[in-house]
Amino acid sequence: MYVVVVGGLLFLAFAYFAFAQAAAARNGGQSAADAAALAAAQDVRDELSDGFFEHLGDPEAWPQWLMAEGNFAGAGYNAAAAQLADENDSKLLGSVELTEVNNYPAFTARIETLFTVGDSVIPDTENTHAKADATAVIEPRCEITPDSDPSKVIEIDCEGSGRWKIDPKTPIDELVDLPMAHDLFSVHLAE
Repeated sequence: MYVVVVGGLLFLAFAYFAFAQAAAARNGGQSAADAAALAAAQDVRDELSDGFFEHLGDPEAWPQWLMAEGNFAGAGYNAAAAQLADENDSKLLGSVELTEVNNYPAFTARIETLFTVGDSVIPDTENTHAKADATAVIEPRCEITPDSDPSKVIEIDCEGSGRWKIDPKTPIDELVDLPMAHDLFSVHLAE
């Protein structure tokens, strides 16, 4: 009887170990998905920031870029997501999905780990890869100040970085003390 009880306890211990291995693989996969989604969103955040500065002379266009409504049809965000997934020992499944969260642009990345759960008492875990997905959101951090006259000076108030005054008539390469992309937009994982 003692041998049967000890054998059963050992089997349970190995089974719990297998579940711990699976949880570790899942956590690694989730980290890779988070990183891939954030990389895609940060790539587009930089594109939105560049679009805002490139369109300062167009009073119809620059507010759209500032509110994250610009045309970011470039596929650079897929490459950024794939690179971060690869750096986390995973692969991007398909393309990053462009979506919306609370009317803001969002990017969903789905990954599969290149590593497996590993050998265990549960059959076929040595061939099982973890899959995960994550969504990252871009939110504008700035508002156009009510007393701003965009034909003279564009004034924006950005959460966390203060008020910025930008002369739209000055060539972009001559402007100094401009807000950075992270001043204009926040990037975070969707809850």
